[in-house]
Amino acid sequence: MSKHLIVGMGPIGSATARLLAARGEEVVLVSRSGATPATADLPGVRSVRLDATQSAALAELATGAAVLYNCANPAYHRWATDWPPLATALLAAAERSGAVLATVGNLYGYGAVTAAMTEDTPLAPNSEKGRVRARMWEDALALHRAGRIRTTEIRSSDYIGPHAQSPLGARVVPRLLAGRDVQVLCSPDTAHSWTYTEDAARLLVAVGGEERAWGRPWHVPSNPPRTQHEAIADLAEAAGVAPVRVGQIPAVITSMLGLVNPTVRALREVAYQLERPFVMDARAATAAFGLKPTPWTEVLTATADAYRTPNV
Repeated sequence: MSKHLIVGMGPIGSATARLLAARGEEVVLVSRSGATPATADLPGVRSVRLDATQSAALAELATGAAVLYNCANPAYHRWATDWPPLATALLAAAERSGAVLATVGNLYGYGAVTAAMTEDTPLAPNSEKGRVRARMWEDALALHRAGRIRTTEIRSSDYIGPHAQSPLGARVVPRLLAGRDVQVLCSPDTAHSWTYTEDAARLLVAVGGEERAWGRPWHVPSNPPRTQHEAIADLAEAAGVAPVRVGQIPAVITSMLGLVNPTVRALREVAYQLERPFVMDARAATAAFGLKPTPWTEVLTATADAYRTPNV
């Protein structure tokens, strides 16, 4: 049994904790609230209340840990202000403790692409959020190459799954289950990769414990791309409800919402991800670790069921 420290108790952090606890590891789950997640009743899991930007305290908690998992998720509209101090604290904790730093990343750093993204696609961010994420990886990789830390990163597309913050989440599924029409952000008819939260956790655990995985990013194995229109139709079928009409929120409405909703306002600079094909190639992780995406129908059923039983 080894110690594993997870920062962030959202869907990925909680799923990672479950996987590690089931393996018999000692798991410490850190969040600002210290609230007890559904995983806390598993042997070896304990929740700690801590602001992870407190570098010294985080490093002390990481002492003796084999892996430090960055599963944090600052407010979407506050990435530029909240990520830098948190990322700095995580790097310092990894260096002081010797724990491998395994980060949950995304595809923002690639910018607006014209082909399927692989781990070799150059980082060319065209948004503030993309520059934040690219800088986080570049800083970690520089310390790794200098021999000061050991690090790796997984990269996911937009998530799908229970409790995931997603274009296919709380704005869509409850309406679909109620038989009501759905309106989506940006184009409903462009190909898009969707990453299941549980698959992200599985890859995160794999790369954190594999020396051959360190020093590079890995894309999470995900099902073939589906447009928002197709994915919503698939969700309806999996949930056993009638198909619903899918439309696009008019740009003028989105602009008006952005005046009062900072999250909607923050989406403007990355709208390209849903306005043109946004496809991820994850064959490298499948070849290296034998991981395949959870079957699409299982992903959809789990997602729909989570909204039918929201407290489970």
